[in-house]
Amino acid sequence: MFRHTLFGLMVPAALLLGAPSAFAENRLALVIGQSAYRSVPALPNPANDAKAVTQLLTDSGFEVSTASDLSQGQMRDKVSEFAGKVAAKGPDTVALVFYAGHGLQIDGENFLIPVDIDAKREADIPIQAVRLNDILNTLTSVPSRMRILMLDACRNNPFPELKTAGSGLALVDAKVGAPGTFLSFSTSPGAVAEDGSGNNSPYTTALLAAGKEQGIPIEETFKRVRLAVNKVTEGRQTPWDSSSLTEDFRFSGASIAGPKPAAQPKKSVAEWTRDLNGKPVEAANDLIVADGTDEAYEAFAGLYPQTSLGRLARDWLVRHRRMVAWNNAVLINTASGYRSFLTRFPDSDLSATARKLEERLRNRPEFTPAVAAANAALPQNVALAAPMCPCNVQPPQQQPIKVNAPVRRVEPDPPKKRVDRKPPRRSEPDDDVVVVRRPPPRVVYDPPPREVYEPSRPPVSIGIGIGLGGFGGGRGGNYGDHGGRGRY
Repeated sequence: MFRHTLFGLMVPAALLLGAPSAFAENRLALVIGQSAYRSVPALPNPANDAKAVTQLLTDSGFEVSTASDLSQGQMRDKVSEFAGKVAAKGPDTVALVFYAGHGLQIDGENFLIPVDIDAKREADIPIQAVRLNDILNTLTSVPSRMRILMLDACRNNPFPELKTAGSGLALVDAKVGAPGTFLSFSTSPGAVAEDGSGNNSPYTTALLAAGKEQGIPIEETFKRVRLAVNKVTEGRQTPWDSSSLTEDFRFSGASIAGPKPAAQPKKSVAEWTRDLNGKPVEAANDLIVADGTDEAYEAFAGLYPQTSLGRLARDWLVRHRRMVAWNNAVLINTASGYRSFLTRFPDSDLSATARKLEERLRNRPEFTPAVAAANAALPQNVALAAPMCPCNVQPPQQQPIKVNAPVRRVEPDPPKKRVDRKPPRRSEPDDDVVVVRRPPPRVVYDPPPREVYEPSRPPVSIGIGIGLGGFGGGRGGNYGDHGGRGRY
């Protein structure tokens, strides 16, 4: 009886202990901490942040590669080496990159700053720094289950010579890139993060606590990170994330197999106003920070306009809408797109860059309205195999044009009957028989009035492709140089 009872207890326990392995995946991480900058003031915390996050990820089942104080070449080598490891592990791999250090946005692009940089002007940054898009493109170039990128890199601009560099980092939307990507920034787009007064930054401190909580999805983990950072900075800093994940992931505990459930529909401003009305300002603030949508912030700012949190919420909302408009202008990348941005935000920290890019593109043709009109005129059943080349469009088969010309028939003379005539008397012995034959009837066509018939031509569509990203389009998309750089 004892053996049967013990066996009955051991079987469920074995199943429970084996459950995580049923959904286990390969986990690889690259952790970079940049503290010892040579030409700008050093940052005290990134090296500490990298060490602490390495321990957190190791405890979460990651195989971690850690590096600190890398030059530009070393950063690129480390990312390439990491991509090779992901490729070797196979497509069932979770690839995670954590970066702590300086970051900048130049002309709408985000750059991570190596310790050997010595920039004197904005044009030096693309040459001496590492594009965030290059890292994203490298990660998406190898098959993997998902990619997670965490950036504690939105500190103040360390280069006083760069007068037109925008504040913080530009917005990056994971939804326009490859599915299976999660991006987390230590503060919202266009804002500046704090390095912190302790051993770790506020963002890393919150991540170390939330990442250890058992059995919560990654979205919930970073929701708690947002709340913790917002509280410790008294609303000055609010982390931001964007996700295109299609599967579940948890730092601690087994992930749930299968596709993620559909997201809940966003609430309107009126619904948020109803739900927040009457709540204490701190409790209401926690709700909107956890939600992170424009509608929640707009309702909160309207209900608590005289409080410090209400004013910070209004600042967040204005900045976020400006960064969304800026991201759209960079994606379109036309002179009119930048003019439109300047019309809405004439005096922002991005205005100087917008004017510069508008001037740079002033002579570039803009085909967008013509393309829209031409495409609208196309028949619905005409498929364009190659939108960028109208010559590849096969015209529909043209039916031969029939000309109904007037016909005038000339009736022939009545046929002559065979006539037997008596020829004049000749000396030949036999009489000749003469048969008169007329030619066959003739049909005469009067030519119609001269007309010039030209075969109908299908409307020409000129397609302009804007690479988004994928994480690998052309700019064109959101990432890369203007006019065809590699794009997310």
